Amino acid sequence: MSADRSALLRAIERGERDGGAIEFKERLSREIHLADGRMESLVAQLRHRVLSGDGEATYVLGVTDDGGLAGVDPETFSETMDVLSLLVSEADAHIADVETWSAGSSGSGNTDGLVGLATLRDGGMFETDDDHLVIGTAGHVDHGKSTLVGTLVTGRADDGQGGTRGFLDVQPHEVERGLSADLSYAVYGFADGNGEPIRMDNPHRKSDRARIVEEADRLVSFVDTVGHEPWLRTTIRGLVGQKLDYGLLVVAADDGPTKTTREHLGILLATELPTIVAITKADAVSDERLAAVEREVESMLRDADQTPLLVDRHGIDAAVTEVGDGVVPLLSTSAVTKAGVETLDRLFESLPKRATPEREEFRLYVDRSYKVTGVGAVASGTVNSGTVEAGDELLLGPMADGSFREVEVRSIEMHYHRVDKATAGRIVGIALKGVDEAEIERGMALVPRDSDPEPVREFEAEAMVLNHPTRIQEGYEPVVHVETVSEAAVFSPEGGQLLPGDTGKTRVRFKFRPYLVEEGQRFVFREGSSKGVGTIRAVNPD
Repeated sequence: MSADRSALLRAIERGERDGGAIEFKERLSREIHLADGRMESLVAQLRHRVLSGDGEATYVLGVTDDGGLAGVDPETFSETMDVLSLLVSEADAHIADVETWSAGSSGSGNTDGLVGLATLRDGGMFETDDDHLVIGTAGHVDHGKSTLVGTLVTGRADDGQGGTRGFLDVQPHEVERGLSADLSYAVYGFADGNGEPIRMDNPHRKSDRARIVEEADRLVSFVDTVGHEPWLRTTIRGLVGQKLDYGLLVVAADDGPTKTTREHLGILLATELPTIVAITKADAVSDERLAAVEREVESMLRDADQTPLLVDRHGIDAAVTEVGDGVVPLLSTSAVTKAGVETLDRLFESLPKRATPEREEFRLYVDRSYKVTGVGAVASGTVNSGTVEAGDELLLGPMADGSFREVEVRSIEMHYHRVDKATAGRIVGIALKGVDEAEIERGMALVPRDSDPEPVREFEAEAMVLNHPTRIQEGYEPVVHVETVSEAAVFSPEGGQLLPGDTGKTRVRFKFRPYLVEEGQRFVFREGSSKGVGTIRAVNPD
């Protein structure tokens, strides 16, 4: 990310004054700095810097030994970060944060060069793979999803105007409008022993999220979806395309259940995701109104063949034991008074990890991509299965022509915390060598280079029509959502048609390009007011 130039100057001044935990490096290269003897010396130096700084050190990159701003080209800076990452790993430390900016016309006059400020910290690699819970939120617009999550991850009471929703990983235009238009992410955690939540002090500081990952023995990550009807496609992508353990459906006490609420509930249940319902804004209504909405929610759940379980009446242990298999825990909350927040804390601390890998081989479906100065292209998503490590050689694709691109993992970050490896269920950003960011598209997959992935343009499925005004016939063209894929497809039902409520076989062909899908994967399809769910039974049939 870019940084305030004054941060660099302060670091240089501090380093010139008292040395200790600050080190200047113009560049690091594999050929020179990872050679025998040299690497051991640098690791020892790095370890000394970290210990001198009581567990934290700063490396100023792209500067001369005396602190002059030299700047290095992006490719050299990227190699420098790769080498530093290896040195840090050997020194039993990790890179907590990196800030970059242009060297400008200072130093050696390299106006295009980059200068970086890397913060290193002692140890702290998060290894509890089975203790990372991923929760997907759903619910109508303005029913308080993001606000409730913001209060959970910070412990701060909302101001009654949705102020805590700004603590999520959202875009500036979303903050300005007060509406989410894309998936956003948040995290908090718990430490073994005392059961106290580890929350964010300053959610706007990326290093604070990294601290949560570093300190927590159990992580709780939120994939916060979109409640506005025009962006239902994005909500479906969040609920279908992530490796979620549980769903959290919110219903505002002032509005009660809406058409969108019921639609989101249907998606959660259709994808067989164990769900918890939180009635929000309990502070904004009378006790009578709160009780009435609670009855409406219970009725909505029963209409969907689910049994509501009142957490306040039956207890947290019962909710943890019974959630799923037709049982939906229900509780009332308020982000303003923090009522119900402690109950959610205890639930998320106790719920068992649910999502398990379906295969040993690594796979990640790309949800979004972006470019980081000095690092390059980054593919972000939830690890679907297996394990990935820095340095792994992977395949990315399929491309539009069905081919796969050879790439290499430069580095891995989880909630801005750099890690050496990531396992199934983790939400990560993977910096890739060998591909431009513009070539990475949502719905592509990352798999091991020695695998033999088969691009799929057509598959046979068993589909259920949940809602349709008439019937589904040959040539029906909805949008199909499977993993992070959202693509128009053409249906060819067996027997020529499927009626509302019917379950039957159909052939499905992606309209524009192939994807990497496989037997057993579930999908959601939607077009206008019609929608349904299905399961892939065979890929690329003759």
